[in-house]
Amino acid sequence: MSERDRIANLHQPVLLQACLDLLSPALQGPEPVLVDATLGMGGHAEGALTRFPNLRLIGIDRDQEALALATKRLEGFKDRFRGVHATYDEIPRVLSELGVQAVDGILMDLGVSSLQLDNEQRGFTYARSSVLDMRMDQSGGRTAAQLLAEESEREIARILRVYGEERFASRIARAIVHVRETEPVTTSDQLTELIRNAIPAPARRKGGNPAKRSFQALRIAVNDELHILEQALPRALSCIRVGGRLVVEAYQSLEDRIVKHVIRQGASAQVPADLPFIPPGTEPHLREITHKVIKASEQDIQDNPRSASVRLRAAEVLHPFDPTNRSNR
Repeated sequence: MSERDRIANLHQPVLLQACLDLLSPALQGPEPVLVDATLGMGGHAEGALTRFPNLRLIGIDRDQEALALATKRLEGFKDRFRGVHATYDEIPRVLSELGVQAVDGILMDLGVSSLQLDNEQRGFTYARSSVLDMRMDQSGGRTAAQLLAEESEREIARILRVYGEERFASRIARAIVHVRETEPVTTSDQLTELIRNAIPAPARRKGGNPAKRSFQALRIAVNDELHILEQALPRALSCIRVGGRLVVEAYQSLEDRIVKHVIRQGASAQVPADLPFIPPGTEPHLREITHKVIKASEQDIQDNPRSASVRLRAAEVLHPFDPTNRSNR
């Protein structure tokens, strides 16, 4: 098996053909440019470069391990691919440094990647024993273990409640603070058991592993995911030419709510509903393509169980977008 095939086997991109179909109308020019803002191991990027032979693709990822693997996987496309280590809210800076004024499409596949979930040294999952790291970019920043050691009980509860929608956030936070008085909470096994004991027995009998919501919340907090997403969407839209498209895959309700709001807001005229005409400059700057969110089919889920929670949305840019204009958000 070749190195490219080995890397490809590590990751199956979610709803690949649906994403490419949504992007396709914007990628029909002689030299289209697509930004894969969350490159991961390059599954979506490889699909796009294969389907659109004139495409140039810029791949962005904050995870240096994923970026290295994707670059190896895509080396056959030579100068049609460029990988960049950055977070996707830095798209304007990345494009500026590459001398690119505008792109034809931007794809965002949010959340944690298969590489991060499956690597026992990264601490993203409660399914196996590992250290509590959870950083997507291991070159800096605070680990989940450090967060649990340093934050107050009140802040830990807030993180679990807001980012994980955890009903028992206060009980879990209290248990964490109590345990850390005698020993640090540093492993996934330790945290999973602590959460299980903090949640009442009747609540543990349904809804899957009781640690799921707390692990999601800590991952979001460690990587500042929602704040980056809120910053990234308007900045990304400002870099897409008129007629270009934004396609976003979200995997949990908090992400999808942000994406839905930005697209719906952009697809609505910024005038009172009873105004008989739309003044120039207040027209919608987006067209919502996916009026009904796209979800994985039963076959998709059977082929790739991690697609079960995906929510796919897309929009087309109708007018230039100014991310500094609050009415555009």
